Amino acid sequence: MYELVYETHFAAAHHLRGYSGSCERLHGHNWKVIVLVRAAQLNELGMVLDFRDVKAHVDGLLNSLDHEYLNDLAPFTVANPTTENIAKWVFDELGKLLPKAVSVRKVTVWESERCGASYMLDCDAIR
Repeated sequence: MYELVYETHFAAAHHLRGYSGSCERLHGHNWKVIVLVRAAQLNELGMVLDFRDVKAHVDGLLNSLDHEYLNDLAPFTVANPTTENIAKWVFDELGKLLPKAVSVRKVTVWESERCGASYMLDCDAIR
């Protein structure tokens, strides 16, 4: 199995509905996003996918979040815009954009230098 890693960032504001504490108030983060995509075989050029394509797909998704109030954006009008839910949204949306032979392995979103959450493919569930 081959994996590519792409790291990027975006800035956005949110508040957590139903949360008791300071995060229930409007606040923002400079989010760091790390994406791993994988493929069992390399393409005819000897690549999983061109890094330009990975970057274009991920940055395209994150541009829709950048400098926005996440609570106003689907699906976060319903789902709380937690770090966990953002990671899952990026995972799901990126998976729709990749070629059939390439899959998302893991998305990690950091809301601060020390706090982040990941959503990943559960290999045990596939077996």
